[in-house]
Amino acid sequence: MGVRSIVGTLLGGALLVVVALLLVGQLMGQPVLLGYVSTGSMAPALQPGDGFVAIPPAFAGPIEEGDVVTFEARELNGGGLTTHRVVGQTEEGFITKGDANPVTDQDGSEPPVSRSQVVAVAWQVGGDVVVVPNLGVLVTGVGDLITGAQQQLAVALGTRALLGTQGLAYVLFAVGVAGYALTAVLGARSRERVRGAVRRSTGMANVWTIVLVLALVLALVLTASMIFTGGERTFEVVSSQSDAAGIRVIPVGGTEELTYRIPNPGITPVVVYLEPASEGVSIEPQRVRLAGGEEANVSVSISVPDRTGVYDRGFVEHRYLALLPADVIDSLYAIHPWAPILAINALVCGLFVLVAVAVVGSGVIRLDSRNPNVSTLDRIRRRLR
Repeated sequence: MGVRSIVGTLLGGALLVVVALLLVGQLMGQPVLLGYVSTGSMAPALQPGDGFVAIPPAFAGPIEEGDVVTFEARELNGGGLTTHRVVGQTEEGFITKGDANPVTDQDGSEPPVSRSQVVAVAWQVGGDVVVVPNLGVLVTGVGDLITGAQQQLAVALGTRALLGTQGLAYVLFAVGVAGYALTAVLGARSRERVRGAVRRSTGMANVWTIVLVLALVLALVLTASMIFTGGERTFEVVSSQSDAAGIRVIPVGGTEELTYRIPNPGITPVVVYLEPASEGVSIEPQRVRLAGGEEANVSVSISVPDRTGVYDRGFVEHRYLALLPADVIDSLYAIHPWAPILAINALVCGLFVLVAVAVVGSGVIRLDSRNPNVSTLDRIRRRLR
């Protein structure tokens, strides 16, 4: 395999990962490492269809004025994800505004944006958002094609297993295998199973290698979708001799409650666990299961000691795709927060590998590399003669 072929394979794999991340982000209802805008409200920084690197809030550090954030709007445009710039901050939350908009979002019906509503922070270098031009156009087109293919296959086969995240895995696998199979058909004069793989290893790609690489991509995407949609929620409270509106100021030795909203804007069911990350925090309930498009409210109690001062309070949110029975996820979570992620990856990727090998076998695909300069068009013409 020549340098061009290797580079082409690497670029194709990178493109597959990018598209997979964006599509899984759509299923989860929030960006997973990459995001894009669909309107012109952030022009000229982000034109419609432009993409950006979406940093999870847990890794982005403090959100400051000038940051571009993606947040779960409550009223703006009927609710849903919005990417705008932070232009100020109050005790109630952040003031946001689209660069192309004449007024802030809070001048309309949108309340100040709380830290818990922020799902991603756009990566900036020197104050400018790092833009991936037309990334949204690409993923929208590919997403429409894949979603249409999933729906048609699901109807034709009479099963919903081809829909959602797991169905997307099957489709991505099919696309990858089809690409390698097309190369084999166009480049080889004959295709035969080779038992002596060592003797004929030149120009051959083992099906297991292809399947395992695609399974690894799937595992990385699934892991990212569960890790980066959770994280720690932290905030400062003041223990004061006098009370004030909101939870930022609490009388010494007192306790106040806030309602924490947990949305699932995606179409895949999720299980969410909330754990106190500091003293003075209690949560009820600590576990909720959300169907696609559902949301829930939990009660968070914040307590301060009987002395004045500023204190950090916070809790950690763990989010998992509900692909295992609830009691199984509970048992695994009790062992370690990473245990459900490993089990879900093992389930999905294991099924992925079994189906893949059952469909294409576990032999060796022979690739003709004797004349790498022959174009694909010429190969097609020869086949049609």
